[in-house]
Amino acid sequence: MPSKPAKYGLKIWVACDAQSSYAWKMQVFTGKPTSGGPEKNQEMRVVVDVTDGLRGHDVTCDHFFTSYELSPQLLKRKITMVGTVRKNKPKLPSALLATKVREDFSSKFAFTPTTTLVSYLPKNKNVVLLSTLHKTTEISDCEDRKPVIILDYNHNKGVVDNLDKVIGTYSCRRMTTRWHLVFHLP
Repeated sequence: MPSKPAKYGLKIWVACDAQSSYAWKMQVFTGKPTSGGPEKNQEMRVVVDVTDGLRGHDVTCDHFFTSYELSPQLLKRKITMVGTVRKNKPKLPSALLATKVREDFSSKFAFTPTTTLVSYLPKNKNVVLLSTLHKTTEISDCEDRKPVIILDYNHNKGVVDNLDKVIGTYSCRRMTTRWHLVFHLP
């Protein structure tokens, strides 16, 4: 990944604790499945796998993992979710995506019985979030009038990045070009 500080290495999906950045569960990405084609709903499978065993927790995901189809699966296991949503995802109401007639720092909400969607417009950039944790249209009193959903997301979103930083700082790696001897899978 050219945009990342560590451009080479193994891709590992991680579920972390929001307070301590402690890695709770990890899964190594091993590439394409043996069938040869791309894996369908990989993001949903990864979240379900790394949250297996959790009950009564809140999960914060980025736009790769967040989907409306994932939310009921997590709710069955008493796990709520907050995450950004790509604007090209299916099943998004078109009224949330329209930005031409909206003023800066405005919010629009959409509700289902279990899910809340919010579209926030900070300076002509539409940000869409999905939450199964929040049920109201609560907005902060600050000048930018951010919805509470976004404030909660921003509070927890950097946990995996913090884990990467700590791992990079306190590395116990051996210098070798034979990486398969260093990284052992159970």
